[in-house]
Amino acid sequence: MSRLEAKKPSLFISDPLTKDTVSQSLSLLNRILKSCYGPAGRLKQLHNGVGGYVCVTSQSSAILGRLSVSHPVLKVLTASVQNHVARFSDCGLFTAILCCSLIENFRSLHVPSCTVIKISKDLLSLCTDYLKSEACGCRVSVDFSNLKTLLCLVRSVLTSKPACMLNATEVDHLTMLIVKAFMFTIPCHVETKAVLGKCVTVPVKGRRVLDSTVLPGLLIETPEIQFAKLPSVKRISSDTIKIALFCVSMSGDLFNPEEGMITVHHGISLETSELNQLLNVGKQLVNDEVGLVVCQKVIHPSLKQYLKENQVMVVDRAGLSCDGTPESNDSCYGSLKDVCTKSFGSKHFVHLIPNDTVVCSLVLCNRNETTWDELKRACETAEHVLQLTIKEPLALLGGGCTESHLASYIRYKTCSLSTSSFKDADYSQTQYQLIADAFCCSLESVACSLSHDDEILTDTVYGHCWLVPSGFPSVSNWSDLLSKCGCGINSNTQNLNWRLLRPHFGSPTLQSCPEEPSIKAADLLTLDCFAAKYSGLQVAVETANLILDLKCIIEDQN
Repeated sequence: MSRLEAKKPSLFISDPLTKDTVSQSLSLLNRILKSCYGPAGRLKQLHNGVGGYVCVTSQSSAILGRLSVSHPVLKVLTASVQNHVARFSDCGLFTAILCCSLIENFRSLHVPSCTVIKISKDLLSLCTDYLKSEACGCRVSVDFSNLKTLLCLVRSVLTSKPACMLNATEVDHLTMLIVKAFMFTIPCHVETKAVLGKCVTVPVKGRRVLDSTVLPGLLIETPEIQFAKLPSVKRISSDTIKIALFCVSMSGDLFNPEEGMITVHHGISLETSELNQLLNVGKQLVNDEVGLVVCQKVIHPSLKQYLKENQVMVVDRAGLSCDGTPESNDSCYGSLKDVCTKSFGSKHFVHLIPNDTVVCSLVLCNRNETTWDELKRACETAEHVLQLTIKEPLALLGGGCTESHLASYIRYKTCSLSTSSFKDADYSQTQYQLIADAFCCSLESVACSLSHDDEILTDTVYGHCWLVPSGFPSVSNWSDLLSKCGCGINSNTQNLNWRLLRPHFGSPTLQSCPEEPSIKAADLLTLDCFAAKYSGLQVAVETANLILDLKCIIEDQN
């Protein structure tokens, strides 16, 4: 009989943020995430240490999903960011870096956490109210009658994922495909409530990215020998094929014993009875003029042969690639415009072409499995960004410009508050200014994370970010080295003044509220998803406040 180990008492940790291990772990996580940020982010190779799949990435969804985090404080932070990414797909690194920076900067102030939390909530409201207002100088409206902004949104997502290994031509090609695929999913006729269709990604690895394409309808992979020559298909009209979709097995398998017992009379063959029932279904399909039968599982060879003899095309083992309901023209059947075969590389497909396109197939190619996995995540993020944008047709300026602009705005607004504003507050003006400065430094820290080798400047009019290649001396006339700001909306022809962007306390405040750029029609703007970044800002501040408010941790040791 094995010995029973005595139950250990729970581990009680008071004031966890004061422990060096937490500070060091938080700082390390922040450095890891910052090094991944932006188009020039450093790639991370993640594996479990005992072999198996190796992931090369710079995306937060892949990093946080595979990163082993043991401390409860970091678990709270990573879980919060992962929940944000699960809902919005984008701005995961922004959220995590901002949250880490807020915690580190707020802790360095030695101000009571209750005061920090109260003031940071006010500062968050100041940010969100500004971002939602018409006077906001760091957002642009998205016009769906003009594809330029949509293309900028998608291009910004793709270029921020360096592990995809895309050149400029490949980025442009994929950008057009993703926007085209998104347009396919928008229904042409909306009666009451619009429901977007679906884009199915079809993997083709070992091919050029430029071989990628988008097709209306659905591609179902089949063995090459099955449709070497496309059989004739029964049609109910020149442009209509009736289709039946089955989600259960039609192989004639016997019952599952777990489902209960059945009684069989002497002389009755279960196999024959099953087959007769299947053939009866086949006769009904033929009588109803069905031209195509698709089964997600296996179809019995005899039933398959019977249907083919009656000019009914059969596709089985369709799996999850056919998990939607075909466009219905009857109580139990769907309809297609046409059906044909396609080949991409060594893969062969049956192409189902609908009458009204709300489902499309993105044939996504890349050179190897690692880069294909990263590209798939990037394309899914870009598609989700477009879906979020159609609900809220706004975008925020990218390239660090929104963060630096917000920091300039908050510094201006908080410094312009009079002493009487704090008359009834339970904190001093000095505390408010300290926390506001730490808040702004955290935003600027996110913007500075985009630069891994270059210097970052900010202008004194719009509060935007400007990158200067490293190695140049600090000069007064920066215009000789600058062309456009991080988002691409401002050029150096506007007689601007700049200063080095250093996220440290006591940074200078603008003499006036940062202005809104007068031109918002550049062809190659760097843009961020409004909904994702707006939510990421809220999640970062709220998670930082939650962690700062932790007084103790009780951890089960058994």
